[in-house]
Amino acid sequence: MIQRTKVTVVGAGNVGATCADVLATREVCNEVVLLDIKDGFAEGKALDIWETSPVNSYDTRTVGSTNDYSKTAGSDVVVITSGLPRKPGMSRDDLIATNAGIVKSVTEQILPHSPEAIIVIVSNPLDVMTYQAWKTAGLPDHRVVGMAGVLDTARYRAFLAEALNVSPKDIQAVLMGGHGDTMVPLPRYTTVSGIPVTEMIDADALDAIIQRTKKGGGEIVQLLGTSAWYAPGAAAAQMVEAIVKDQKRIFPCCARLTGQYGLNDMYLGVPVKLGAKGVEEIIELELNEEEMALLHESAKAVKEVADLLDGMGV
Repeated sequence: MIQRTKVTVVGAGNVGATCADVLATREVCNEVVLLDIKDGFAEGKALDIWETSPVNSYDTRTVGSTNDYSKTAGSDVVVITSGLPRKPGMSRDDLIATNAGIVKSVTEQILPHSPEAIIVIVSNPLDVMTYQAWKTAGLPDHRVVGMAGVLDTARYRAFLAEALNVSPKDIQAVLMGGHGDTMVPLPRYTTVSGIPVTEMIDADALDAIIQRTKKGGGEIVQLLGTSAWYAPGAAAAQMVEAIVKDQKRIFPCCARLTGQYGLNDMYLGVPVKLGAKGVEEIIELELNEEEMALLHESAKAVKEVADLLDGMGV
């Protein structure tokens, strides 16, 4: 009997719809369910995506649902993109409390229908929302993972490709830490077809690219007046593909640390092996003193927000 695969994307906004579109177009699974709380919204997006199938030549079915979680039953992977953007006058604490409540509610409604699913979190603030989903789900660590590093390294590699005038396909990079200004790009682990990037670009230019990467999301917001969606949606879809197809891809993801890198009981961006079981291995790099100090500084910032969330009792 041929195994049919199913992926649910919760949140049919720009990021969720882009993720669903990429999953369908790449034929990552047999069925994609797009779910949203806004009446008819997910159904309309799913129908629009399905109507591209004759043009883009794929078979994956896309189905929309307004808050009917029964349609998500039997999902292999669930991507949660739900959450509100920070609005004018809204404090960081308000944003955390609101989005943690949304992620908790979604997680609670997903699991009865798909108890074996692997959960991929895209909601912001990313690291702490992944932690919230893990707390709510009560699942083993390897089945709850956050999407941040795949997006951040994509930006980093895209900027490098532009600066070096080379194909982005040839650039490999590792980036660690929290999703935000404290992220830790690692030039020592950045290569162009195996050539260390430090041999191809001067230190000042590389540092400028690193700083641009750290503020990559903000640059998009400044230009568009809203957050990015093409790259985040595609990055989440790439993670789903690695899981559904058991590709054993090495990606920087937000994973739960239990002593690795001297950090314990927290979610943070680290290189992992992503396959059918979710996070199948956390890879410990031999970081030098400076890199380790930056990682711990980033971890401290993430932990402060996680502690804030714990204090809210969401």
